[in-house]
Amino acid sequence: MASMRDIQRRKVSVQSTGQITKAMKLVSTVKLQKARQRVENTKPYFNEMYAAVTSILARSGNVQHKYLKSYEDKKKAVIVISSNRGLAGGYNSNIVKLLTNNPEFSKDKVVVYNVGRKGRDTLVRKGYEIREDFSDAVENPLFTDAMQISATVLKAFESGEIGEIYVAYTEFKNTVSHVPTLKKLLPVEASDVEIKDEQKNILMNYEPGEEEVLDVIIPKYISSLIFGGLTEAVASENGARMVAMDSATTNADEMISSLSLLYNRARQASITQELTEIIAGAEAIG
Repeated sequence: MASMRDIQRRKVSVQSTGQITKAMKLVSTVKLQKARQRVENTKPYFNEMYAAVTSILARSGNVQHKYLKSYEDKKKAVIVISSNRGLAGGYNSNIVKLLTNNPEFSKDKVVVYNVGRKGRDTLVRKGYEIREDFSDAVENPLFTDAMQISATVLKAFESGEIGEIYVAYTEFKNTVSHVPTLKKLLPVEASDVEIKDEQKNILMNYEPGEEEVLDVIIPKYISSLIFGGLTEAVASENGARMVAMDSATTNADEMISSLSLLYNRARQASITQELTEIIAGAEAIG
């Protein structure tokens, strides 16, 4: 059995850790409330934006535009949104697994436009190419951050460096449910979009012209989806950290109870031994 001093030292250490995890849970809870409200206010807009623009592009027929070209022999660009900090359970590792567990997104087929240091570090260790890093954007995402990422990726797509654009983020369902999601942004194919039967054969007309309209719509569409991914990722990160810290605090409390019981047993054994020695000594003297 461990000595009373060792048990007490370990108990103090666990208590200190428990205080830290409890404080982190409270901080994450406060941040989550703000991030959750932001998601709830913006999510309907981004969902409708995705549905509307993909429907428009899917019904554009043989429109030729720099953002609608298909480069099947080129690498895929994936905007990977993770976090800058750990202690959030499987939040960051689950995002990385979207790529590493999918043979279509192996390191020789993908270039990464990264948001979040934790995901970046893991992907670098696994041999993925990090083309650009926008990790600061995940701290307090603004639409201007999404516009910057969008412009960078679209420039590579327009020049033919990449053939497809995806975004990998964690969709926020509720406080305890966060779903890693990989969404294709470009090019949009008719087979990827659900279109009502009565609209399938209706082609989209552009005014004043397809070139002018798509030059405006597509960058806004990409920026909007990236910003939506950023806001959901922030809410999911804080939700995951809150749950992880709550679990850690509960485990710390259980460990403290076990150590207290172990300490009391050790103390009782020590007292019993001392009494035994005293009685044995008294008998020897008598």
